[in-house]
Amino acid sequence: MADRIGRPISQRQLRVGEVIKQSLSMIFIKNEAKVPNLETNTITVTEVQMSQDLKIAKAYVMPLGGKNADEVVKLLKEYSFLIRKILSKKVFMKFLPKLLFRKDESFEYAEKIENLIKQTNK
Repeated sequence: MADRIGRPISQRQLRVGEVIKQSLSMIFIKNEAKVPNLETNTITVTEVQMSQDLKIAKAYVMPLGGKNADEVVKLLKEYSFLIRKILSKKVFMKFLPKLLFRKDESFEYAEKIENLIKQTNK
């Protein structure tokens, strides 16, 4: 596995990413991040990718059923400081990474590939 520049992803990046993913998931499930106009217990954190220096965490999220995904990501970006504050009480690191939220498009991509395979098998 390699990041966009081509450098291999270290075990440390993977471990820290997994810890942050689990912590964010628990924060969302328990609705601890009081994000206005958003029920966070319907949000799934599918993956967290860490930068080489562990200062940036890209969290890929998807709301239940994929409904209003763009609006959910927009709200999460807007209130990321609030989520980060709660995360700081759960994950103990020298530097807590900045959280960047992204819509997880892997499900759409997988569905597109599956449809293409079905078309070729007809």
